Amino acid sequence: MNSPETPDTPPTTPDTPAPVQPAPRSSARMLELVFPKDLNGHGTAFGGFVLSMMDKAASMAAIRHCQGEVVTARMEAVDFHLPIRRGDAIALEAEVIHTGRTSMRVKVDVFRETLATGKQELATSGVFVFVAVDASGRPRPIVRG
Repeated sequence: MNSPETPDTPPTTPDTPAPVQPAPRSSARMLELVFPKDLNGHGTAFGGFVLSMMDKAASMAAIRHCQGEVVTARMEAVDFHLPIRRGDAIALEAEVIHTGRTSMRVKVDVFRETLATGKQELATSGVFVFVAVDASGRPRPIVRG
């Protein structure tokens, strides 16, 4: 027996794909492996590598939020809590936490993950500031639709 259709939901069959869900507009998630090239002399992830991944995740959240191009203006209070070692994965979660007229603050948490078990621990956290820019690279107002 077929269930009744609701007016807002089109029927789905094996031949028709499910409706596309939009991505979250003010956040971003990434997963990256740590390879030998990413290590410092202590055998842990080089700080610059981690900061680069944080900037990348934060910029994606900022671009989604302001629906346009951004530039990194500042890194604030980056704290390294735990070492990340070769073979670990790093899971990054970035979220816009404040919006001004042309700028945004984005919080980024980096978790070291053991892939075999899925265990995650907070390794690094920080806040990045981005400025929305126009095609000429000048600051532009953030307009959310």
